[in-house]
Amino acid sequence: MKTASRFFVHARLLFLLATAVGCSCVCAQAQETPPVTTAPVVSPPLEDTTDTNHFLASLKRISQKKTLLGRAVKALVIFKPKRIEGPIENALLPSTHAQHNYKVVRSIYFKRLDAFGYSINDTLALPDNSLERLGNALHMRTKQNLLRNQILFREGDLLEPLALAESERLLRQTDYLLDARVFVNDSTSTNDSVDVVVITKDVFSISGSGSASTSSTRIALRDINFMGVGHQIRTNYRFGLSEPQPWQFSGSYFIQNISRSFISAELIYQNTHYYKQQSLSFRRDFYTTNTKYAGGASAAWYQTLIPDYYEQGELEGEQNQFIEHVPLDYNIQDFWIGRAFKLKSYDLAQNNPSQLITAARFLNIKYTQGGGPTIQSARLYLTAFGYSFRRYYKDQYLFGFGRTEDIPAGNLLALTAGYEDGSLKNRLYLGVKGAFGKYQPNFGYLYGGLEYGSYRHKNVWEQGVLTTEALYFTPLYRLRNWRWRHFIWNRTSLGMRRPDLFALDIDQEDGIRGFSSGDVRGYRKFVLNYETNFFTPLTLLGFRLAIIGFADLAWLTSVENKSPLKEKPYTGFGLGLRFRNEFLPINTIQVLLGYYPRLPQLNGQQDFKLFQSTRQYYDFNDLRFTQPLITEFR
Repeated sequence: MKTASRFFVHARLLFLLATAVGCSCVCAQAQETPPVTTAPVVSPPLEDTTDTNHFLASLKRISQKKTLLGRAVKALVIFKPKRIEGPIENALLPSTHAQHNYKVVRSIYFKRLDAFGYSINDTLALPDNSLERLGNALHMRTKQNLLRNQILFREGDLLEPLALAESERLLRQTDYLLDARVFVNDSTSTNDSVDVVVITKDVFSISGSGSASTSSTRIALRDINFMGVGHQIRTNYRFGLSEPQPWQFSGSYFIQNISRSFISAELIYQNTHYYKQQSLSFRRDFYTTNTKYAGGASAAWYQTLIPDYYEQGELEGEQNQFIEHVPLDYNIQDFWIGRAFKLKSYDLAQNNPSQLITAARFLNIKYTQGGGPTIQSARLYLTAFGYSFRRYYKDQYLFGFGRTEDIPAGNLLALTAGYEDGSLKNRLYLGVKGAFGKYQPNFGYLYGGLEYGSYRHKNVWEQGVLTTEALYFTPLYRLRNWRWRHFIWNRTSLGMRRPDLFALDIDQEDGIRGFSSGDVRGYRKFVLNYETNFFTPLTLLGFRLAIIGFADLAWLTSVENKSPLKEKPYTGFGLGLRFRNEFLPINTIQVLLGYYPRLPQLNGQQDFKLFQSTRQYYDFNDLRFTQPLITEFR
């Protein structure tokens, strides 16, 4: 029995090691030991994984042996006990901060931690192996001036009630930081002044990928914190292609929060045979609940080749036959500005997070080559009025593997009206949007949203769309060192008096993950997604591991004025693994096996599909008022 048990453990180990090595190659980096902060953070109690997980205990015993397998386990598996926190705080503003409201900020101390070996919760933690130290040596830490520009106060300012919490959230939402803490050093504070401590932990910013085949070679490089100043550079180059264009290139340069103005700029260039883009944009969002002004300006030029089809029924027995690609060139200029008005607060210890917002937008679309019956150059004038109430909570194990994540809650209501001055016809536009988000640690999170938009031409409403969305995830359940959540997501899109009867699909993120079929298109759809995530305590090559299962259902109809629920649904079911290294800028890696009982290209036959994904399937709607928008039909 002992021999059989030992063989079983070894077999499971070899499977996990093969999976980790096959999914990714990780390059590491790190930094010098930072000084100890004047207000060290108290670490939460640790859990003993060897006592609560027999499998990990077996792996640890194997790693202590001087065999080939034991050395491999010791090199690849990290046996440090992991802090399983969460929820961290279920309030936007900790009560301990209220006593410091409107005190003078005497000094701000920044403690910057490199990507590997350090902990945001235990400032005394240090890198303990050569790989972590090598990674930190290759890494350039985020500049202090960049962090200073991201917080909402300076030395000599009065400390506003939400300044600490909002500054912490803004730091955490940057791509180049894994986590952040902003707090008052209580040991040095006085009745009229405070010292603030800012602790940040970097993400290793440089990553790359590539592939080679008989048809082409691809090289991609990315740096999301160039030279530690927060600039993001992304490039993707493919060469060795056949005619008509032997190479393809796409690249972007992004600067976030220029000189503390919270204005971001982005330059994009893309060149392929079927698609060319050049664009430059500037934007400033309502980044906090106290932001008064927001706006944006952009200009873009596009050259595209789109497929041309015969009209339906032109060829007997065939419909929509592809014949060639035709050029469609156009350029876009887009400008908008918004103003928020704070509502009065009757609690001096708290700011009122409610805002009344008004905004205006001008959008000019000009087609210089190509066109069609539904394509026209136009100038669009939009104005919007809205109400926004936002606050943020903190939790863990939502989309990450233990890092702090911000959950938006509140309400949003927006009314949009406008006028389209088109080359073919002029018409009015009216749209309305409402949404809410609710979070409680013992309830989970619930988001609901409804949006409607339509044009009016010659007293007839046309090209309308009604969309709804609902997202719910459960509280974090625990079983020793294992954590799990369940997600349920619903989306509905209904077209009304639209010429594009086949505009909707249910492929991938639009419906069923892993599903891909150009033949399944429609006019109205109803999508229901379910997912369960099991977060394991195992770390392989620095990657945390989660087991996921999913079930997706999608109803779709191409008949106008018909409910999609009257059609037979398409379904997808699957299991897989998710890998994530929070210290690296690479995307989450998911390897999934899907089962699809109904595939049209197989004439009703069933099919299995093994596929890989690098993006999370769910995301939060931030309940943030944005520029006036046309309701999207997708």
